[in-house]
Amino acid sequence: MPARAQKKSELRALAGARRAGRPRTATAAARIHADLRAELVSLQRRPGEQIPETEIALSYGVSRTPVREAILRLADEGLVEIFPQSGIFVSRIPLAALPEAIIVRRSLEETTTRMATERASSSQILGLHSILERQREADAADDREAFHQADEAFHASIADIAGHPGIWKLILQVKVHVDRFRRLTLPQRGRMAEVIAEHEAIMAAIEARDPVSAGTAMVRHLERLLADISATRHNNPEFFDQQS
Repeated sequence: MPARAQKKSELRALAGARRAGRPRTATAAARIHADLRAELVSLQRRPGEQIPETEIALSYGVSRTPVREAILRLADEGLVEIFPQSGIFVSRIPLAALPEAIIVRRSLEETTTRMATERASSSQILGLHSILERQREADAADDREAFHQADEAFHASIADIAGHPGIWKLILQVKVHVDRFRRLTLPQRGRMAEVIAEHEAIMAAIEARDPVSAGTAMVRHLERLLADISATRHNNPEFFDQQS
């Protein structure tokens, strides 16, 4: 093979390898981002804790490149802070961001709840009842993780029934720090039972086909988060950025 033709062949092979390798790197970065995000939001990794980039790369059997990509995405979401001379650390919950995020979520979910009330089929209502039963079981077992997952499913299902699942995806982005804050409220005695009662009020209005009452019940449910901020900050000062 002539030298020029061989060189072209080598370049095509290299380009092909890069194209083949990029999805693997992107997929690894996405998986690492999702796993780390879940750990950060659930407070498995506590605010102020250092994130060992090299150890994470080793645990996934990848280079540091996809780990860095995942870390940069988490930094964009405000979940980690990067200090070039010191390392990567889990960010503290920004107090100033909580009320705004709750207000945005409240507005969006009041709308989806009203719409869901007008559209819900009998089977969809049964599905919501099933989710509520999962929450009751989680409360009885004192399983806060299962309770949180069922809570997410309840709100996501309402957006889906409303015909606008994309609104829930938007809410997920808005409420990332609210989720971290909420994890601190669940251990409070009786808190999970209170959430269930609030969800039952929403369900009763949906079943009654009363969109105004359903929207109002959702607003009251989410406004409880605003009332919880002060006490939760007082009980867990190390989790919050007091200056934000």
